[in-house]
Amino acid sequence: MIDTPAAPGADTRSHFGLTEIPFTREIPVESRWHSAHFDEPLADLLRTLDQRMSAVLIAPAGTGKTALLRALCARLPEARYKVHYVKVTSLSKRDICREIAVASGVAPAGSYPVLVRRVQEKFEAVHSDDGLRPVLILDEAHDMRPEVLAILRILTNFDMDSRLVLSLVLAGQPALAQLLQRQELEALSRRMAHCATLRLLSRAESRSYMEHRLRIAGSRTFPFDDASTDAVFEMCRGNLRATDQLCRKALELAALNGHMVVDPSLVAAARQRLPL
Repeated sequence: MIDTPAAPGADTRSHFGLTEIPFTREIPVESRWHSAHFDEPLADLLRTLDQRMSAVLIAPAGTGKTALLRALCARLPEARYKVHYVKVTSLSKRDICREIAVASGVAPAGSYPVLVRRVQEKFEAVHSDDGLRPVLILDEAHDMRPEVLAILRILTNFDMDSRLVLSLVLAGQPALAQLLQRQELEALSRRMAHCATLRLLSRAESRSYMEHRLRIAGSRTFPFDDASTDAVFEMCRGNLRATDQLCRKALELAALNGHMVVDPSLVAAARQRLPL
């Protein structure tokens, strides 16, 4: 317990007796929040990759997609998997092949057909020579153009489509699901053995998440009263990123003003200072 309130203007950590600033992006994978919300889609993705197949992860912005991908990578043992991560944007076919080539350790030179062949040969070597299962994670895949997404079918075609060599994980916002429903992408979507999803948190989940983030930051109390906890949920609607930003700013304002408990007025003041 904190016996003596800190003076107004105090640092957030010293004011609340924390070991680190809570609600930042800098959270180790091993300290992540465990709940069915994340653990079930994570288990589904791991099971799909263990079967040497491909999957899709659909998640609205701010719901923990990248955190889940980090947890996925951490759970894939290096003795069995070779994971390549690419955060994509709206690139041409050749440019996306260059990005994949760089991530997989292939010289990003040559024409588009040459790049595709070299990337395939690299994945084949990882699989056959190194005895590892290559996994290619494409994050923000909703930004890819349909004709660019379509090339992934070629990348996964080995020996006249008779061998499972490369596993894909396509991760993106709900627009990705709409993209994969297009007729010209039917051949690719049929290669996806599972579609995992993330959603916004419920009210109870939002409080549990807040408690967890404070606990791993060293807090021995929960410095939000019930009304302020409800206010956080009402303003953020279960969006993890927004919850992080609002809680961090509310704690900062509480420390600056010498309050040991965050009340709804501090949450409202924090909201006015953020582009939520």
